Amino acid sequence: MLKTTAEVLSKKIEDSSARVCVIGMGYVGLPLAVEACKVGFVVDGFDVSQKKVSILNSGGSDVDDIPASTVARLIESKLLKNTTDPSVMKDADIILICVPTPLNKTKDPDVSYILDATENIVKFIKPGTIVVLESTTYPGTTEELILPMIESTGLKVGQDFFLAFSPERVDPGNPVYQTKNTPKVVGGVTPECTRIAVAFYEKTIDKAIPVSSTKAAEMVKLLENTFRSVNIGLVNELALMCDRLGVDVWEIIDAAATKPFGFMPFYPGPGLGGHCIPIDPHYLSWKLKSLNYYARFIELAGEINSNMPAYVVSQVAELLNNYGKAIRGCKIVLLGMAYKQDISDLRESPSLDLLEILESKGAEVVYNDPLVPSIHWKNGELKSVELTDELLESADLVLISTKHKTYDWDRIVKKSRLVFDGRNALKDYPEFSDKVFKLGSGRLHSSVVSHLK
Repeated sequence: MLKTTAEVLSKKIEDSSARVCVIGMGYVGLPLAVEACKVGFVVDGFDVSQKKVSILNSGGSDVDDIPASTVARLIESKLLKNTTDPSVMKDADIILICVPTPLNKTKDPDVSYILDATENIVKFIKPGTIVVLESTTYPGTTEELILPMIESTGLKVGQDFFLAFSPERVDPGNPVYQTKNTPKVVGGVTPECTRIAVAFYEKTIDKAIPVSSTKAAEMVKLLENTFRSVNIGLVNELALMCDRLGVDVWEIIDAAATKPFGFMPFYPGPGLGGHCIPIDPHYLSWKLKSLNYYARFIELAGEINSNMPAYVVSQVAELLNNYGKAIRGCKIVLLGMAYKQDISDLRESPSLDLLEILESKGAEVVYNDPLVPSIHWKNGELKSVELTDELLESADLVLISTKHKTYDWDRIVKKSRLVFDGRNALKDYPEFSDKVFKLGSGRLHSSVVSHLK
């Protein structure tokens, strides 16, 4: 006979009778909810956005990696329900917090969404519930913020309720690794918390990796993205070096990548985008400042990466100047508004910075992105323009910021007067080298362009 809350909850997880509530139905929460539904769990999706809830309940999807047909099937089968009413949490056995964790203007963590989610949990949590935070945050958040708030109800962690951290590892647009086949790191406040959380994730996805504590799990996520941020900062600085040395950074990286050990290729670009890499390392840096430690690598990488849009614009201005044109008054077509190829995600996109800097210098800028039909811009709406031959031929310069696979690069290069490639999208077009210039190619420092053809 089952006696403890842990035994009861474990049995519910084993037979998929546990009810799941996902707080935050965005690019992390929705894929996780879908995987839980696929193994038989009934999932309540809670979100503060009525628009998002309406889209989901009508069988739609606003997340690139989740087809609307998948959502529609789960809604029809009654495995997935979505609401803006937090009282739905009272029926939950498993609560997953998947809310945003942005930085404020001073690059301090904004944990208000986590606190709001936890306040709702405190109102409705019942004994025998496990709460798992998936939102990326600084080491210590789970035990320092969430734990005392829930224990204020009189429930004791590890006995009456269970608490863990399992960092999201979503890579939007990745055709190989998605929620189902990406291992989940899991750390609980107590060993029993870890065991139950691992049992849920092993039921839902392919593999769970237990670690010793919530703080260890929080640190794992920050290491992953700090590793990327620092290495991207390195190759971005290498691109600046190669421009001055008159060598091609892309050639250098590709040659170095032939080494079968001890090297992993990273690539430069016009800046970092997405919610994770530009933001997550600053959580760690902020936490360490409170411990009187200055994270030099993190701060330096952040400085280099955040300055890349301005550097690209300076290169564009120099290129135009070599053709006898000032950037002020020039017509520039910005190709790609999303932060990475083949997705529609605008979060922290360097294209937004490029647009702002170019306009501030007096350029006439239009953009094209087949996946981003419009953006909110300066209290209004800016729409993606059609990429016609006439547009390309009339532009003084085309700036490639996002390397979408749907672009017809051959037509773009043939019809354009001048192209600045920030993504090495045109590596296979050396015959157009007279009018194609790449970030980190060194050509602006090693040669002077004579005239437009």
